[in-house]
Formats: sequence, C-alpha cells, structure tokens
Amino acid sequence: MGDGANGHAAANGAAEEKADELRRLLGKADGDPLRIVGVGAGAWGSVFCALLQDAYGHLRDKVQLRIWRRPGRAVDRATAGHLFGVINAREDVLRRLIRRCAYLKYVEARLGDRTLYADEILRDGFCLNMIDTPLCPLKVVTNLQEAVWDADIVVNGLPSTETRDVFGEIGRYWKERVNAPLIISLTKGIEASIDPVPRIITPTQMICNATKVPLDNVLYLGGPNIASEIYNKEYANARICGTDKWRKPLAKFLRQPHFIVWDNNDLITHEVMGGLKNVYAIGAGMVAALTNESATSKSVYFALCTSEMIYITHLLEEEPEKLAGPLLADTYVTLLKGRNAWYGHRLAKGELTLEMGDSIKGKGTIQGVSAVDAFYQLLSQDSLSVMHPEANKSVAPVEMCPILKTLYKILIKRELPTESILQAIRDESMYDPRERIEMAQGHSLYRPSILGQPNKDANA
Repeated sequence: MGDGANGHAAANGAAEEKADELRRLLGKADGDPLRIVGVGAGAWGSVFCALLQDAYGHLRDKVQLRIWRRPGRAVDRATAGHLFGVINAREDVLRRLIRRCAYLKYVEARLGDRTLYADEILRDGFCLNMIDTPLCPLKVVTNLQEAVWDADIVVNGLPSTETRDVFGEIGRYWKERVNAPLIISLTKGIEASIDPVPRIITPTQMICNATKVPLDNVLYLGGPNIASEIYNKEYANARICGTDKWRKPLAKFLRQPHFIVWDNNDLITHEVMGGLKNVYAIGAGMVAALTNESATSKSVYFALCTSEMIYITHLLEEEPEKLAGPLLADTYVTLLKGRNAWYGHRLAKGELTLEMGDSIKGKGTIQGVSAVDAFYQLLSQDSLSVMHPEANKSVAPVEMCPILKTLYKILIKRELPTESILQAIRDESMYDPRERIEMAQGHSLYRPSILGQPNKDANA
C-alpha cells in the first residue's frame, strides 16, 4: 500500500475516532447516526457543512449530514452561464456531474432552455453565493421541519436578520423533544434592544429565546476566514465559544489539518466582536474606492476605525485587551476580502445603490448594514453616557465614534453621500487615535448591562 493510501486510511481512522467520541458524549446508540443539520446555505454555512461532509461523509452509519435552504430561488441565465464555465474549467467537477447524470441540465440552463434553482445546484455542490468555488455534493432538504426535527447538532448559517424568525419556527417543531440539541451559530450580526435598558442581542441569544434550548447547548464559531479559501484548504483558524462541556469536544470534532479550531468560554463577547468589525469594513471599502486604493488613506482609516473599536470594546468588556488579537485579525481579513468591504467599495463606485437593499445577488446578506444601525442605536442612548474629555460634560458614547456616526448617516438615514466618509477621517478637529485609546483605558467605561450582565455598583 502506497504512502497516499496509508495517509488516507489514517485520516479516515482519525475521523471515525473523533465521531465515536462525540457520539458517546451525546449518548448515541449503535445504529443511530449522529444527525448534523445546516440551517441556511450562504457561503460560510455551505462551506462549513461541506467541510464536515468531506471529513465524515464516508461514515454513513455513524454521521449523517444535511442542509436546509428555502426552495424556489431561481438562478438567472447570466449566473447559469457563468456556472457552466466554472464546471467546464474543472475536469473533476465535470466528470462528477456526468457520472451523476447531472451535466445536461447545466447545458440547457446555459442555453436558456430551463431554469435552475438554488437548492437544486446545491445538491450538486454549488452555492449560489459562491459559484466560483465548487463544493462536494450535499444532501439538501427544503422542508424545515423535515430537516431539523431529529437533529443532534444544528449549524446556524442564517443572517442575523433571519435567525429569530427561522428558529422561532424550529422551536415549534422541538416542543416535544426530550433532549435539547446542540447549536453552533456561525452568524456575525447583532440587534439592539433599548427597553428597559440598552443592550445588545446576539444570534445565540435570539436562538435561545426562540427555541428554549438552554444557552449551555448553544455555541458560536467565528474567526478570521474567507469561506472559499477555507474550502480550498488555505490554512485558517477559528474559535468555538461556549461552555466547557461542549466547546472542547466540538473543537476536536471540527478540527482539520488546514482548519484549526481553538476554544474559548466567552461566547457573547466574541459574537459581538464578529458583528462590530463588519461595521467598519463597509467604511474601509468606501475609502479604498474613493481614494483609488490609496495605501495612505486606507492606513489613516484603519488607525481611526480600530481606535473606535477599541473604545467600544472598553464599554462592552471588563478586560478588553484579551480581545485585541482576535478582533484585529478578523477585521484585517474582512477589510482585505470580505463581502462588507466589497459592498462599501461598490456603493462608493456607484455600482450598487442603497435602494437595492442589503441582500445582494451572488453575495448574500451584507450583515454590516444592520450592525451599523444596531451599534448606533445602542451607543446613542443617554443612559450609557460617558464624560467628554474636552467639553467636560456627559455625552452619549456614539459622540466619541465619528466614523460610526457617519456610516449611520450614509447607510441608514441616507442623508449623506459616501464621500462623507473621507470628511470623517480628514476632520482637522479629529482626535489622534492614540488619545481615544488612552481615553478608553484611563476611564471606567465598562457597562456590563450592554451585554446583559448585572451592573456593578461603580457603574450603576
């Protein structure tokens, strides 16, 4: 047996061992497969499920994986034509489709003789939001109840704006369940709740509220990664955050040679940071487009936006320094190649308009738009007021975040053009970013109530 065959056998053996270990922890009986269900088939949700299918799909008696997406989403002819080119450029994909007797429908769609649907092409390994990166074939279910009713692990790949409604429906299907499933949320986005006190609501909290699954069974996985690159086996890392009982065994189960999964117990804060960097990524795309990719202007923006993010983390976290590395890494990759920076760039170039909404063909939902609204609404509340260092008076925290204010006026109020982002970073009265960071470090900004924690006496 050659080295390649030996390596393949060893990998399969390691996968079976990891699957058996997780099955034991979940109390699965022999002959009862571990059922993993993806909910939502955007780029990252689809890639995450495809990674698991590649790793564990050969263990059919022990692990079964399926993914739910809504039916009826047609693929337009231009996209079908592009997809046809992708198929013919990859001999392995072409042979696979011919072997599955699935190639002819792509020819007919290219000619305009038939309509393809998103769930149909996902079965063949094509995600509508990422058709340039063919995945492995996936078992796709379009009936939500059928998909989730007996799931052991559910992976939330929905946008934050859809999470509450879909999991509300799922909660109705789970009313009779004895054992709560595990839920891994991939979603980066937040909502703001103002009454009775201003606070952030994250997707994991939405899921718990909607399904009554205990928070101990809900985890968040995020990190500095681009979905297509991870599937193409670019080296990447991520963190799974949640309780000790589940995060460590799940980290081990999800870990692959090119996808390293660390674990952390700080669920809500990491989730919020995933939403925060999307806010500033949109502005980065605008600056890049408006300055013809000026490295100097982009670095000025980066210094200012990171100082605002650091300021905001001091409001959210008692020990914000430990977030600096993960937050900056996630911000960096999003600014380089994420869909939020892409969206800001296209807006500033006039290739997209705000009237088109925040769900963009070929990209999915631009999470940063709703996050701008949520962070602005939250940080504009007087009850969270902070001391302005020069005016020597109390102001809402958003007054210390001019980029966030400008993005809100551009994207949500629609009262300023995209060019205004340049004014925000060129304002002569702008603080040195270092001063904002020193301001955050030198004052007791921490407001536990924002993340739903009880206020300490000092901050009451």
